[in-house]
Amino acid sequence: MSTWHAIWLGLIQGLTEFLPISSSGHLVLFQKLFGLQEGALMLDVLMHAGTLIAVIWVFRANVGEIVRRPWGPLARKVWVASIPTALIGLLFKDQFDRIFAEGKTLGIEFLLTGTILWWTETLPAGQKRLTETTYLDSFLIGVLQGAAILPAISRSGLTISGSIWRGLDRSFAAEFSFLVSIPAVSGAFLLETRHALASGDLQTSFSQTNLLAAAVAAVSGYFAIRYMLRLLSRSSLRGFAWYTWAIGALILADQLFFHRVFSVI
Repeated sequence: MSTWHAIWLGLIQGLTEFLPISSSGHLVLFQKLFGLQEGALMLDVLMHAGTLIAVIWVFRANVGEIVRRPWGPLARKVWVASIPTALIGLLFKDQFDRIFAEGKTLGIEFLLTGTILWWTETLPAGQKRLTETTYLDSFLIGVLQGAAILPAISRSGLTISGSIWRGLDRSFAAEFSFLVSIPAVSGAFLLETRHALASGDLQTSFSQTNLLAAAVAAVSGYFAIRYMLRLLSRSSLRGFAWYTWAIGALILADQLFFHRVFSVI
């Protein structure tokens, strides 16, 4: 992977991680376009670690509260959401690795993401903040986060939509979505690092270009978080639905008719 590829992929990751359009789906798309097949999942995890730094910095007050009060109200609800996410990731890791490599379901997943976002805008506005959010709410949001490990199912889109479905206030839905990503991304990073150590591929996994991509993702992710927090409180998600539908349709057209980039379904 060239330096230009690293910068471009890091920028894509940082900007799309916090918009409900699927960062992983975009990474798989551009990795296919750039012809980057080897080590794609570890690169994805490293760039997610970059955006993790951005999340921790923006929500440093909340993170500080969780560290100081690891069994406080906010921490407990984050941990409850993290349990199903971790179980789904661990139980289906091999299947997710294969789906990432093949990219066969990418178009369908983008279309599904758009449909979920459109449906979300039909729901009534919720009022729940932290104290009103139940453990069942947290658990279901964690299940949705686990399902979003699929490449083009937007993690932020699915968890924000799930939060709104469960009656959370839109602004708090975004905050909670970003906070519950911290344990999930941290766990994926540690797991993939362990596998890299076991395979003796640590130097390749943590190459300069991969680390550059992670750094670019961290910087661009910071600005994307700020933008998304402002946007969600006063704007509709339907523009993102149209965008993901368009990308999904283009990918499906390639898979069904042109066969230039993606595997045939």
